[in-house]
Amino acid sequence: MQAVLNAALPIFALILTGFLCARFGGFDRSATDNLNRFAVYLALPALMFLAMSKITPDQVRQFGFALTFAGGIAVTFAIGFGLSRVRGRAVANSSIEGLDAGYSNVGFMGIPLCLLVFGQASVPAAIIATLFTACVLFLFAVVLIEIDLHKGASLIRTVGKVSLSLVRNPLLIAPIAGLLVGLSGIMLPGPLTSFASLLGGAASPCALVCIGLFLAQERVVSGDAASIGALVVLKLLVQPAVTALFAFYVFDVPSLWARSAVLLSALPIGSGPFTIAKLYGLEAGVTSGAILISHVFSVLTVSLLVAWLA
Repeated sequence: MQAVLNAALPIFALILTGFLCARFGGFDRSATDNLNRFAVYLALPALMFLAMSKITPDQVRQFGFALTFAGGIAVTFAIGFGLSRVRGRAVANSSIEGLDAGYSNVGFMGIPLCLLVFGQASVPAAIIATLFTACVLFLFAVVLIEIDLHKGASLIRTVGKVSLSLVRNPLLIAPIAGLLVGLSGIMLPGPLTSFASLLGGAASPCALVCIGLFLAQERVVSGDAASIGALVVLKLLVQPAVTALFAFYVFDVPSLWARSAVLLSALPIGSGPFTIAKLYGLEAGVTSGAILISHVFSVLTVSLLVAWLA
């Protein structure tokens, strides 16, 4: 539990910092929007580019792990998306809730936890999990949102508008460019790597501070409580259970990689979904509440899982 608490406390502190800044420091809604736009258009693309540029062909060939971790994400996303649609939400809103349900905080918590529990050999698994979460899942949700927001036009115009929006979207361009660099074997120049590291390092802190600002400036309506509860259950219980089923009974996954997949899938909701929710003005209250609550309960659930896996 101490290890999980050590990983979660900085997250709580950043959210609290944003909350206090909004309450006592004079940070208004425009500050929240501008800080979030910085994360979406600069910091997060830099982080995604750098992560994808480090991928190697050997990591790409870990098919069992990839299918296991992606399968857990896909099932949880589908359930979260379906539950939201049943409640009458639009496809774009449901895509945010599906993203919430499947988006583990692998970058901020996953890598240090894997290092502590399984050692250095588990780091490649955490990196691949980060790529699936922050790139593949993220981009899939963005595509669904864009399609839904442009569905009023004819099919040709819809495809054109969505394609143009995606081509202009740094959250699509950055990981694709990074993937091309990683698979080509090209070594990034030192100054470029340092630049991307410095800029990308601001993504998670900015998003977490934004969550605190938002929580201080907005109220979670009573109707959001059921959605938040469902998302927290999906993220902390359903996703690791599905991933464990795939890892131990369906796919051929080496023991260390299987246990890493389960641990990484059980982490609380990362800050990434909030940046998209705030950018599009969709389910920001649900997302911020789910992120906060999932981190609170993960101290217990992840600690129990670590005791079992270790």
